[in-house]
Amino acid sequence: MSETVRVLIAEDQALLRGSFRLLVDYAPDLEVVGEAGDGERAVELARRLRPDVVLMDVRMPVLDGVEATRRICGDPEAGGARVLVLTMFDLDAYVFAALRAGASGFLLKDTRPADLLEGIRVVAAGDSMLAPSVARRLVEAFARRTDVAIDGITDRERDVLKLIAAGLSNAEIAERLRLSLPTVKTHVGRLLSKLHARDRAQLVIVAYESGLAGR
Repeated sequence: MSETVRVLIAEDQALLRGSFRLLVDYAPDLEVVGEAGDGERAVELARRLRPDVVLMDVRMPVLDGVEATRRICGDPEAGGARVLVLTMFDLDAYVFAALRAGASGFLLKDTRPADLLEGIRVVAAGDSMLAPSVARRLVEAFARRTDVAIDGITDRERDVLKLIAAGLSNAEIAERLRLSLPTVKTHVGRLLSKLHARDRAQLVIVAYESGLAGR
């Protein structure tokens, strides 16, 4: 990742797109390198501009945000661009699909400006950003799924995975479980390895699909 985080904004509403640009460009460590009004254009620009982060509206014309996310995350020409999905609603099946497609997180469009900027930084740094309110609703919607087995993880790792699914940070998990921060990081690393997950967002998907998040 470059010193300045390079951001591509994919949003079909011109007014919102312009607002996001002003907000992002105002931050000294962030820079907007391109704008797209539909998903197909977002994929094209991601390949050409190779941004660090794509701020992706989940509902886009021509090509929706889910498919655009899948193409960007699976395309070597995009240079490892990470996708932060935005949604208007705190329960949106498209958001879950976007996470499965490779998105590194999701936030609501009414998120505070400072939290949106921090979300971009977090995702650019290789972590994931999961809005707690959306996480709770997703648990309600997908807790009964049992498509994915999570055999092979310890009871403590299950505890950590449930809290990750609830949107807690490593520091919050450490406090909740009365563990040291390095111990929590070790558990997260083992979960990533055992469950073949790319990042925390993928761990959340596993928690939802296995039903663990709803127990």
